Amino acid sequence: MNKNKIIKTFPSDPDILPQIEQFVMEIAAEANLNEDKYNNLALSVAEASSNSIIHGNDSDPKKMLEVEIEYDNYEIRVKFKDQGKGFDIGHVPDPTAPENILKDHGRGIHIMRSFLDDLKFSFSEEGTEVTLVLKLN
Repeated sequence: MNKNKIIKTFPSDPDILPQIEQFVMEIAAEANLNEDKYNNLALSVAEASSNSIIHGNDSDPKKMLEVEIEYDNYEIRVKFKDQGKGFDIGHVPDPTAPENILKDHGRGIHIMRSFLDDLKFSFSEEGTEVTLVLKLN
């Protein structure tokens, strides 16, 4: 089967995070995800889009967030491309470490990794790209 691919660009305004999530999840519904995988993706999309807008683009509505969704009968991939400087993935604290258990932030990447089949980061001069991958079966 051919891959389906949809791309949409949004301004980096935290107030439109629900619109971004709705856009992605409507397409995810077309991919026929089961309920558990749909919910896993919804949580991961909320986290990734929020991180891209708030941390990547500093909530600057002049900076854009590109969302690319690609799916076929086997998997769905959702890419978030922001215009931020990126971060050092090796310096993200482990939220399960005793010293971090009570912190109220820093769990997003850990949560996404536990809900997805793959989570990829790519950093360039143009910005940061986060790819969420979930197998449909």
